[in-house]
Amino acid sequence: MRPVLPWLALLLAIGSAHAESVEVAGLEQPARIQVDKWGVPHIYAADRNDLFFVQGFNAARDRLAQIDLWRRRGLGRMSSVFGQSYVEQDRAARLFLYRGDMDAEWKAYGSGAREITERFVAGINAYIDLVERKPELLPFEFRQFSYKPEKWAAEDVVRIRSHGLTRNLLQEFERAHVACHAGLEADQVRARLAPAWVTRIPEGLDPCLPDSALDVFHLATAPARVLRKPGKADVAAADAQRMEGSNNWVIAPARSTTGRPILANDPHRSYAAPSLRYIVHLSAPGLDAIGAGEPALPGISIGHNGRIAFGLTIFSIDQEDLYVYQTNPDNPRQYRYQGKWEDFRVVKENVPLPGGRSAQVELRFTRHGPVVFEEPSKRRALAVRSAWSEPGTAPYFGSIDYMQAQTMAQFRESMARWGAPAENQVYADTEGNIGWVAGGMAPQRPNWDGLLPVPGDGRYEWRGLLDGHKLPSMFNPKQGWFASANEMNLPASFPYKEYKLGFEWADPSRARRIAEVLGKPGKVGIEDMQRLQNDLVSIPARRLLAVLKTLKPNDANAQSALRLLGSWNAESRQDSAAAALFELWWSRHLGEAFKTALLGKAGANTMGAPDTGVLLEALERPASRFGMNANARRDRVVLDSLSTAWAEMVRLQGSDPARWAWGRMQFSYFMHPMSQAVDAATRAKLDVGPLPRGGSQYTVNQSGYHPANFWQINGASFRVVIDVGGWDNSRAMNTPGQSGDPASPHYRDLAQDWAKGAYFPLLYTRKAVDAATERTIELVPARR
Repeated sequence: MRPVLPWLALLLAIGSAHAESVEVAGLEQPARIQVDKWGVPHIYAADRNDLFFVQGFNAARDRLAQIDLWRRRGLGRMSSVFGQSYVEQDRAARLFLYRGDMDAEWKAYGSGAREITERFVAGINAYIDLVERKPELLPFEFRQFSYKPEKWAAEDVVRIRSHGLTRNLLQEFERAHVACHAGLEADQVRARLAPAWVTRIPEGLDPCLPDSALDVFHLATAPARVLRKPGKADVAAADAQRMEGSNNWVIAPARSTTGRPILANDPHRSYAAPSLRYIVHLSAPGLDAIGAGEPALPGISIGHNGRIAFGLTIFSIDQEDLYVYQTNPDNPRQYRYQGKWEDFRVVKENVPLPGGRSAQVELRFTRHGPVVFEEPSKRRALAVRSAWSEPGTAPYFGSIDYMQAQTMAQFRESMARWGAPAENQVYADTEGNIGWVAGGMAPQRPNWDGLLPVPGDGRYEWRGLLDGHKLPSMFNPKQGWFASANEMNLPASFPYKEYKLGFEWADPSRARRIAEVLGKPGKVGIEDMQRLQNDLVSIPARRLLAVLKTLKPNDANAQSALRLLGSWNAESRQDSAAAALFELWWSRHLGEAFKTALLGKAGANTMGAPDTGVLLEALERPASRFGMNANARRDRVVLDSLSTAWAEMVRLQGSDPARWAWGRMQFSYFMHPMSQAVDAATRAKLDVGPLPRGGSQYTVNQSGYHPANFWQINGASFRVVIDVGGWDNSRAMNTPGQSGDPASPHYRDLAQDWAKGAYFPLLYTRKAVDAATERTIELVPARR
């Protein structure tokens, strides 16, 4: 054993009287985990080799059941514990595993990726060994369902690709559905393309695909969930993915009250208990980083390293294509490619079942990717080609590269290698620099735009991947700030017609509100950035209120509604009666009335909610969409739907609007992945909520709810505001808590503060961490 470094010996002596001590095989030198009062672990190790080992050990200590379930879902091993009913989900997941060259995979992430991951999973496995020796440490979930955690291999971390966010495949399918049943022009009501673009149906494509054609894809990308009666993938989960977004921004020293840069980030993902994100501090000679990542990955993806800070949002590169093949009528195991019949590549695998049994599944692949649907009656099959099947695209794993950068040049170089999902990264450093870098693998489609499925016969092939250095970036913008919120933010000079990165972006309302606030004269501080992350002003509501001021009511309900909304400031507060009426009208009535007026009932039924920008602009300028008697038709759509919404509000919350409140309708509820398979008493220990909520899909404090019941299914579970250089002044929040153990005080302790828009200090310096430590775990190498 190597001697203990002097600094570490001193470190271990501090507070050791109140420390737990654990012998750990595989650890080279003593290390320490200090857990602060908010559940954040601060990990101190003698070198990086031990640091990532302890990160894995700690991830298992706090989130073992969660990461074990993620691994089983991703590798297609749910059936081994939960039985035959999960075989189809396991088969679907296996279709999307990385099956390429592992040497190319590891090299794609930069130097040291494999070694870091090997040490990380060795730490996870060391904790599993500890649980074997001490069964009392086995988390609740394993005891409840009578199974044990499985050991990890480094390849498990990167081979799983279906856990990340996907882009464009669902939209391709939806556009094809509209084109089949209502015509491609009708799709302009469903989704506006940006930059301005007119697509067409690819030559040889029949856009009429069965409604079930993507069931396997949905199943493959569905979250890990244990159900009493497993079935098809949860539709609400697919809706949540469509709503996913994020905000980030960065402020230059000249605009900051601190005289230092400020970086803020609040990624929006589906809500669950435990949270998707996990905050951790990693400290060893040569690396001292703190922030959030996913607990099953080494490193962090959002935070700072004492020199630079970084935060991400989704940048909408189209990374997926749906291919439609003609199959051989004489041999269904072949498809047509370049005028010849080509064999599907067939892989047969055994899916383990309880009791030592197994079920054999057959996986089929074309030269483009996994086959997700076959229709023998029409002699066709569908397969998915995705950038995230290429080497270097394990979701978020590439952050182990950029989190170690020390300059903008190094950071940009790391992002040029970034795979998936595509990102906007904001940047700030202790020299006072700020910037933005877009990253992600971008397929080059020479003869089509990627907006619809294409025949798989060889006419529609990628021409490689765009060099990551050609993606846009910005350094020290003159305005003194930069922000992104998933909007179309390609610079005017970017050659989008040549590269065709993508044409489907989030509605720009959040970005416009952020720009409105940051663009005001004067300086801003940490508290201002916290307020902005919790901002509830709805730009669509503001625009619609201006339209309403020009209308005259056509019945008593509409008159009452106009009166209530007329005095509203467009702030979607949870105690607001006007916000309750507006959101009910918006989500259940206005969009339906609008698309029906434009497309008829049959056309309206081909799509979900209409495009927000198209709807708002049509109501503001009726002649652009409504044809003859445009103003009168617009007024009827608005007033009739508003009257209906008022009547529904009366049914839901009574006849007295003074008693109405948006928070009585919209709520947050953090569901444990196993809570639907247990009794009510156990469920109460696992799930967190309900919590009344304000906000909407279009507020900076994003609240994507399901219109059927107003359950907030995604938003900002993690938030951070970083004082770059004054690190201990940084603030963070992670809900419902840091721990994945339902018995831990840190399982749900942050939920109420999160709901109030509160934060806790993201402590970094030794002195501050020591003062806030509530638990210390000393790790010592096992005797050899």
